[in-house]
Amino acid sequence: MAMANRQNRGAKLPPEVNRILYIKNLPYKITTEEMYEIFGKFGAVRQIRVGNTAETRGTAFVVYEDIFDAKTACEHLSGYNVSNRYLVVLYYQATKAWKRMDTEKARTKLEDIKERYGIGGDIDKEKEKLGLFTPRRI
Repeated sequence: MAMANRQNRGAKLPPEVNRILYIKNLPYKITTEEMYEIFGKFGAVRQIRVGNTAETRGTAFVVYEDIFDAKTACEHLSGYNVSNRYLVVLYYQATKAWKRMDTEKARTKLEDIKERYGIGGDIDKEKEKLGLFTPRRI
């Protein structure tokens, strides 16, 4: 595989291709050593980070030394069966990750402002607090 990678070095890559792969649907009990064993077959791996919190369990980041090794790994390991789970291998896209973080940050900031000024989400309750509530006629 390394020989095929060297031949394709002059090929133009799509913009989403990079050295960092984002892996989903991993078994929860997979070890870093097992990850190196699986992903190391496609080239030199610089770093592997396996998720260990409730939100990140079953995911990992794999950073390759070479972009062509990452491309080969992504092509070959997407759909690969590990402990009866099929891996989802994607290229890491920082812009999507930052957008998500910005959205969460904005949401928490909005909640803080609502709490500070005593604003809730129910319009009828807000009108009642301000004395603008008019009872519905049946």
